[in-house]
Amino acid sequence: MKILVIGGSYFFGRVFVMLAAKEHEVTVVNRGTYSVAELGAGQIKGDRRDAALWRSVADDYDCVVDFCAYEKGDIARVLENMPGSIGQYVFISTVDVYERGKGGLIEEDAPFETRILPGEAGGYIAGKVALEQEIREACGRLGTAYTVLRPAILYGPFNYAPRESAYIRLMVQNHVLPHITDATGAFQFVYVRDAAEAVLKCLGNPKACGQAYNLCGEPVLTYEMFYEELRRADGGEAAEVCLTVREARAQGVPLPFPVTRRESELYSDEKAKAQLGLGYIALSEGMARTYRAFRNVYGG
Repeated sequence: MKILVIGGSYFFGRVFVMLAAKEHEVTVVNRGTYSVAELGAGQIKGDRRDAALWRSVADDYDCVVDFCAYEKGDIARVLENMPGSIGQYVFISTVDVYERGKGGLIEEDAPFETRILPGEAGGYIAGKVALEQEIREACGRLGTAYTVLRPAILYGPFNYAPRESAYIRLMVQNHVLPHITDATGAFQFVYVRDAAEAVLKCLGNPKACGQAYNLCGEPVLTYEMFYEELRRADGGEAAEVCLTVREARAQGVPLPFPVTRRESELYSDEKAKAQLGLGYIALSEGMARTYRAFRNVYGG
């Protein structure tokens, strides 16, 4: 299979390219900041916002996998300017597109968020919502198959966002594990390799065409469970430092997950498991692998 990956040199996209290039012909389009040659992939350098870039990508592709579409127009620009054929377009969206405050486990047919939420996160969500509509409309006009994947909180090696890696850095370098004592939020992780495997299961799969899937591993987590897995991963070497949410914010300790039940939104992945045969690595094993990877990075 001939695959064009947009993004693909950072975290989720990188792990996908590492797996896909073992079995398929993979070409990555990105700014060229990071080479993907060592991953076994070809590379086209350019700015995705430049229509001329896409007009120059003349080959036919069985699948396009888009990891870095964030703004309205990002998908249509690709589809409307590439001169070759595209068999399937896979868009990596997010579970954050859903309307907040509905309660229960949110399924793929739930309504989207229509409010413009504040800050950088609000802009990110609005962009993904707009792109979900755009992929349906643009692919419909062109007769191109499409699939949308909506991952929950991704974790794993190469994740340099200040989430689990920030806590592991404190454990390795400072020998402390911040323990937020009054956080009541709930959230869902998905190990990055599992998410990459989900993409592979969609490629060329007739069942996945015209479908959207939540990717959200099990179990539903709390901060307490997150700390327990980190303690298990490092063998209890780091000393716990108990902090309230207010104290953590005052000291600049990351709070990357919902800290209250009111903020928490939970999702159903039954559709992905039924239609794609999707499964997840055990959280303890995924966190252990993640800890070992970042321990090496941070000098432990």
